[in-house]
Amino acid sequence: MKMGNVNMGNVSMDDVTIGVLALQGAFSSHERAFARTGVSTRQVRLPRDLDGVDALAMPGGESTTMSQLLESSGLFDAISGRIASGMPVFGTCAGVILLANSVLDGRDDQRSFAALNLTVRRNGYGRQIDSFESDIDVKGLDAPFPAVFIRAPIIEAVGADVEVLATHGGFPVAVATERILGITFHPELTDDSRLHGLFVDRVVSSLTTNRR
Repeated sequence: MKMGNVNMGNVSMDDVTIGVLALQGAFSSHERAFARTGVSTRQVRLPRDLDGVDALAMPGGESTTMSQLLESSGLFDAISGRIASGMPVFGTCAGVILLANSVLDGRDDQRSFAALNLTVRRNGYGRQIDSFESDIDVKGLDAPFPAVFIRAPIIEAVGADVEVLATHGGFPVAVATERILGITFHPELTDDSRLHGLFVDRVVSSLTTNRR
């Protein structure tokens, strides 16, 4: 089992709580991955569940359905406000679609948080039958990461303010800003928690900066 090397600085593990969006997708797998890094998690289904969380993980799923559930639960505006105030976010697969500012092949009424300066195409790698695995070199990790691609989006364009951490087949598959980490594959479906650890590092950096 691999874990992220989390440098907590002057913030202890007990100070960190990661909210995991629990409307759809493998949110329980994300909880287990974060537990291996030593931080607490909380399932987020309603706006009140955001109270007291330091960051949010958005798992994979069906992005149009997730968009509708975010609206009907009242979470969309609540999360949007927290992102605008600087809350770190970890989006995987459909989570990247929800974070991108431009979505191709989406529904006309589909909303995104426009928190990452990206253009993404839904199901860019094909249908479920086209799922695959590949070892990916990721900036900041000392060995390749075993990436699981399931109906993954393709990132077709990246803004100048977004750092590309990994590519596959010429397309970015892991991107980041100071407080947002976007992964087009499913890191939670492996026993390797290093990408969750990278995100926890960002959360810790955010908390440390805010407490100075």
